[in-house]
Amino acid sequence: MEYTTLGDTGMEVSRICLGCMSFGSSDWRPWVLDPEEGEEIIERAIDLGINFFDTANMYSNGESERVLGDALEGRRDESVVATKAYFQMDDEDPNSGGLSRKALEQELENSLDRLGMDTVDLYQIHRWDYDTPIEQTLRALDDAVRRGTVRHVGASSMWAYQFADALHTSDRLGLERFQTMQNHYNLVYREEEREMLPLCDRENVGVMPWSPLARGYLTRPHEDIDATTRGESEEHMYEHPYREGGGKEINERVQELAADEGVTMAQISLAWLLHKDWVDAPIVGTTSVEHLEDAVEALDIDLSASDMAYLEEPYEPVEASGHD
Repeated sequence: MEYTTLGDTGMEVSRICLGCMSFGSSDWRPWVLDPEEGEEIIERAIDLGINFFDTANMYSNGESERVLGDALEGRRDESVVATKAYFQMDDEDPNSGGLSRKALEQELENSLDRLGMDTVDLYQIHRWDYDTPIEQTLRALDDAVRRGTVRHVGASSMWAYQFADALHTSDRLGLERFQTMQNHYNLVYREEEREMLPLCDRENVGVMPWSPLARGYLTRPHEDIDATTRGESEEHMYEHPYREGGGKEINERVQELAADEGVTMAQISLAWLLHKDWVDAPIVGTTSVEHLEDAVEALDIDLSASDMAYLEEPYEPVEASGHD
C-alpha cells in the first residue's frame, strides 16, 4: 500500500479509500451487501493496508456506518474514518436533513453512535444546502471541531464558486476550513478539471473522487453493463453522461490498454486517476474481495504520458453532473 498526506490535515491515508456505500442492507438497494459480507471486505481492506474509510449517514439509512463501526471495533485509532450528512434521514422529520445547526448536530450524534466512536476524523457535507447560509453551517462544523467530536471537515460535490465562497468565509470569520473535496471525477467525467480541481490544488485541499470507475462503466465493455445487477437496477447509473462526450470510445480504449497490459479495465481506470497529481485517494466501492484486491494492485501500474494522452484524447465536454 502507498500512503499520502490528506490535504492540510496532516493525516496519512492509504491511496485507496474504501467506499462503504455498498455495505448495509440489500433492502436499501439490491446490490448492497448485508453486514457479514461487508465486514469481510473491510477486514480484507485492512489486511491490504487500507486505513481510509468513507461512509455517510444516508447509506442504507445508517446501516453502512454501523457495519463499518462494528468491523473497526478495537482498531478505530489506526483508521481514518470519514462520514457525511445532508440528505434527509426521516421522511417525517424535515430537520433530519440539510445543513442547519440542528440537522448537523443531531445527525453527527447519530452517526457517532452508529460508528461507536467519540470522534470522527473527517465530517463532510454531502451536498450544498441552498436553504442554509454557509456561515451557519461553518459555525456549526467549527463548534464540532472545538468540542472534539470532529477532527476535520470536508465537502462534496458543488460548484467551484460555492467552494471558493466557503473557504473565503472560513478565512474571514476564523472558522475551521474545509480540508477535503469529495467530487465526481473519472475518465469519462472530467468537468471538475475546469475549475474545482485547480482550486483544490491552489488551496491544498485533499481530493478524494467518488465514482472513480463511473459506477462500473469503466470496469467492463460498455455493451455488457446492463448484464450486471447494478446495471439492471441502478437508475442513478443513467443519470450521469458517461456514454456521452466520447465515453464509448474511452471505454473501448480502456479495454484495449487493459488487454495490452494484461490487467483489468478497472485497474487501468484507477491507475489513470492515481497518476493525477491533484488526486489524493479515489473512493473505491466494491462488492467483492477480488475487486478490492484488483483495485489495490492498480497502484503498481505505470502509465506512460502517451498512455494517459491516448485514454484522454476522445473526451469532450458534457453537462455538469453529480451536484444535486
